Amino acid sequence: MSVDALSIPRGRLVRSRVVEGVDVVLADALSRALTGYAVLVPQETLLLDEDDRAVLTFEDGVPVLAYHVGTDAGGPRALADLAPCGPCRLDLYELAPRHLREAHDTPEVRVPPGMPAERLAGDPSLVDRTRERAPADRLDEGGDGLDALEAFLEDEARIDAIREEARAEAERRAAEWGLAGHLDSGTGGGDPSG
Repeated sequence: MSVDALSIPRGRLVRSRVVEGVDVVLADALSRALTGYAVLVPQETLLLDEDDRAVLTFEDGVPVLAYHVGTDAGGPRALADLAPCGPCRLDLYELAPRHLREAHDTPEVRVPPGMPAERLAGDPSLVDRTRERAPADRLDEGGDGLDALEAFLEDEARIDAIREEARAEAERRAAEWGLAGHLDSGTGGGDPSG
């Protein structure tokens, strides 16, 4: 599938700038109640590869579809390709809903409403706000970020691995800053009175 196959005409540009991350895009679209689309290009590839861009569409600020031009991936796979994005150029366009209807009827590029906020921003508050705005009939679309979040929270091994990684990072930084002897190893510590 190509971006042309999505049949999205050019909209009215409402914002164009470099942003720190995709969370800014999602929050902006939600606060504007935008119906239209965003074109994102990771800053690291801005001058090298225009095909590394991605398109997210919105209805009333709620994400509907995702497409990554470079990998020709749509839906959740496109989000995975965009996930480590970081700073990127954002072009945000407003477009009448009738011009998005055909693209939004393409199941392989659709995403559940809260999934972009959960996967790209890791912001539970933004996930909640997006789901609150989403029409009731879209909340069950292909599972949503909350299902993934609940599954993650129930995965104790994964949480332990993240804790261990954070602990190792803290120890590395403490050693770097000359504070290694001041860390509590979690073994109960000693008598703080000396």
